[in-house]
Amino acid sequence: MSESSAVVQVRDLVKEHGHGESRVRAVDEVDLVVPEGQTLAVMGPSGCGKSTLLHLMGGLERPSRGEVWLAGQRIDGLSERALARMRRRSVGFVFQAFHLVEELSAVENVELPALLAGRSPRQARRRAGALLERVGLTARARHLPSQLSGGQRQRVAIARALANEPLVVLADEPTGNLDSAATLDVLRIFEELRSAGQTLVIVTHDERVAATADRLVSMRDGMFVDDTRLAGFHPRGLGGLIGLEG
Repeated sequence: MSESSAVVQVRDLVKEHGHGESRVRAVDEVDLVVPEGQTLAVMGPSGCGKSTLLHLMGGLERPSRGEVWLAGQRIDGLSERALARMRRRSVGFVFQAFHLVEELSAVENVELPALLAGRSPRQARRRAGALLERVGLTARARHLPSQLSGGQRQRVAIARALANEPLVVLADEPTGNLDSAATLDVLRIFEELRSAGQTLVIVTHDERVAATADRLVSMRDGMFVDDTRLAGFHPRGLGGLIGLEG
């Protein structure tokens, strides 16, 4: 795999928590290359380091040792201001707990990253409207998060992650709080993003989510124990497509 084509690359990555005898190595000398357009799933038991790895890749945490590269730029040594600028411009985040701003409507949540990145209100609103249509939530654009179901909130969060056309979307247990029907809605969106060439890294316990990926990496005790190419996800294999109107 060519390093020159990598959107995300980590080298000899180590992350330790605590000090002395209580020190724990959450990520243990990991090397990884994620090329443009690949959907990578990371699986493993709770506490294996997969969420920490995702946070390191997105600049939310700093490594104890090693390198993190995004589109050819090393980011682990950037200042906090430069890291925040990089995240707004190049990385979309999707979390298990949604992390929507409760006082803002769905469309306002989606347009927020574009506004923070310096787009005009008109540009940001147009982009947000198109993304909500893409995830099937045009009719809920003016609703507050408290007026949306869990699946709808996660779809808003995915739309928000795409607001600035990021180089990579990093998703941490994106279906962890969803029921089966809402999970299938999110799976369909991930498959559509994969088909469109969006680079995705998804941390998950759910084998159905992992099945949307081109590649599956398994972690244990902070290290990779398996790296497998997948055939890709086919929604009809899960009993047919679930509509996004609900």
